[in-house]
Amino acid sequence: MRDTLTIAQRFRGPPGSGNGGYVAGVLAERLARVEEPVTVRLLRPPPVDVRLDVRPAADGSLSLVHGESALACAARGTLDLEAPEPPTFAVAVEIARSSPGFERHPFPGCFVCGPARAHGDGLRILPGAWCDGVVAAPWRPDATLDRGDGRVRHEHVWAALDCPGYFAVAPHGRPMLLGQMTARLGRALRIGEPSVVVGWSIAAEGRKQRAGTAVFGADGELRGLAEAVWIEPRASLAPASGLPTPTFAALPAHG
Repeated sequence: MRDTLTIAQRFRGPPGSGNGGYVAGVLAERLARVEEPVTVRLLRPPPVDVRLDVRPAADGSLSLVHGESALACAARGTLDLEAPEPPTFAVAVEIARSSPGFERHPFPGCFVCGPARAHGDGLRILPGAWCDGVVAAPWRPDATLDRGDGRVRHEHVWAALDCPGYFAVAPHGRPMLLGQMTARLGRALRIGEPSVVVGWSIAAEGRKQRAGTAVFGADGELRGLAEAVWIEPRASLAPASGLPTPTFAALPAHG
């Protein structure tokens, strides 16, 4: 049977394109490797409100395809990363008040970190500077993210693990795109659980930046961990001009 998916407009990142972490999480969920690392490489911006094909390969990987164009691929990954200690939820609330995203944001309508999104619509995870190059933000998942048992759907945790990495590697708001993400999830978050998301820079190589992100539950337990590769596009990314199609084929394999 043909497997398809449609990324709803609600889950956009840049205008007209799905948020990278959300799309990666949807693909990872289809691999049925919930508690094991999955690596998703984003090749082209996935359009919203369009039916896309999900094609399995003999090696167990999956590709997300639109027409004849591959948009993303997901496969088993590895993750060797240690998260920094997070602030408390109350401290994260104060940190987020000074998030640079409120003043300057390349994609203010982003599902995860867009300040133009209302509570209950976007996640509104807008990190501020914490310590030693670490950014942090509070997150209290709302009822629209419920998987049906009072817990947060896996793709929304992947989404939460996306944008804090951007704030860690681009504190001055320069446009960057998620090229690759490897994540591993732990015990599911409860709806309404006061959680903390952190991001930190790992390394830089030209236009490529590697970042780590983590989500912690109310008890301080690590609930999700990720490493991402961010790319600064050669073309201008003015929000009103839409999204160009950068090439990620030369990305090194991380994870």
